[in-house]
Amino acid sequence: MLGGKDKAGEFYRDSFYGLFQYVSNRIPEVADELYKIDDALCAGFGWEAGPFDTWDQVGVDRSLEKMEAAGYKPNQWVYDMVAAGFNSFYQVENGVKKYYDIPSGAYKNIPGKGDFIILDNLRANKEVWKNSGASIFDLGDGIINLEFRTKMNTMGGEVIEGINKVIELGEKEYRGVVIANQGTNFSVGANLGMVFMYAIEQEYEELNIMIATFQNTLMRARYSAVPVVVAPHAMSLGGGCELTLHADQVQAAAETYIGLVEVGVGLLPGGGGTKEMTLRVSERSESGDVELNALQNAFMNIATAKVATSAHEARDMHILRPQDRISINPNRQIADAKLAALQLAEAGYSQPVQKKNIKVQGRSGLALFYAGIQGMKMGNYISEHDELIAKKIANVMCGGDLTSPTEVSEQYLLDLEREAFLSLCGERKTLERIQAILNGGKPLRN
Repeated sequence: MLGGKDKAGEFYRDSFYGLFQYVSNRIPEVADELYKIDDALCAGFGWEAGPFDTWDQVGVDRSLEKMEAAGYKPNQWVYDMVAAGFNSFYQVENGVKKYYDIPSGAYKNIPGKGDFIILDNLRANKEVWKNSGASIFDLGDGIINLEFRTKMNTMGGEVIEGINKVIELGEKEYRGVVIANQGTNFSVGANLGMVFMYAIEQEYEELNIMIATFQNTLMRARYSAVPVVVAPHAMSLGGGCELTLHADQVQAAAETYIGLVEVGVGLLPGGGGTKEMTLRVSERSESGDVELNALQNAFMNIATAKVATSAHEARDMHILRPQDRISINPNRQIADAKLAALQLAEAGYSQPVQKKNIKVQGRSGLALFYAGIQGMKMGNYISEHDELIAKKIANVMCGGDLTSPTEVSEQYLLDLEREAFLSLCGERKTLERIQAILNGGKPLRN
């Protein structure tokens, strides 16, 4: 942009070069250290990168002559820094970001940030595996981290491969696994484009394999031989929420918008989300409880695609459990998640086994759910397709057409879930909803 020959290029040069000149002359007037100016603008004004960080991206030594030619001359200390052989305001050493200290003419650690884990700082020498959509980093102390790097961190084949790989490595060589990234969003869910492609071409066998692979991957995360900690933040929707539900422990950012939103695209949670919410209702039930009330609340959260507006609300919705933790400072989240994984490992973590005692209500629950769904339809609160989806969700959560309340296994519910997901992929109105999201990003109510 700075090299543009048009009016836009002139605008960018005036904006950036003027900014660089200005901040270089504000030291030591407003701060003795340059990183404080960057921190102030990022924290107070929401900048993703402060002016000195941006200047590094432009290239300090390359920009000086061009700035002078444009009439913007920075402070003398910048020239002295470049003359001494330092060509950037920041540098990373062993994963630690340091700043250029003007009085001493050397790089120093940024105080208070020694415990922060910034994945970009580890990319040079701590990356142990990667593919086109995911990277694995060694966080030290026997903990490894999986980072998503797809568009909006959608969960396609590359991410699924990454989840399996990080657990494989964790079980062989490490003590614990963290699944976290520092993208704008943790994950907006599964790769809808792939689902749509298979569904529109009626490749149901391929779809079945894809859904089963996703389910098996999340179940592997739940029942791995090492602790798995997931650290969601910002939008953690659909598959991102299902991954969170299957963690041994969650280290959520306070600002986490999390929920099972598949109904919006004409589907139901097919990666274990419907199963997991049913399981949690069963585990919370005490003798004498009205179990259908708790199941109805979980059903409504899925059927209305409700999204928690914070980690604390996610706890109220039972997406987060009492033992799951919340990080107030997003810069500390991965370090907090690493600590959680270490604590689980040091407490004598043992590999759990799949549950086979999930209580489901069968026909008695289905009758009540169906009556409520029919009432919503007759009142014109939901469409016919919403009614169909809601009944399929209810069928999974009640364990299917069972004559009485029964205990079933996780795999039983996963099979019901996958069958319902596949059947909805064959519905024209579901394909219309998926297409609307893919084309314009807006949900279609048909």
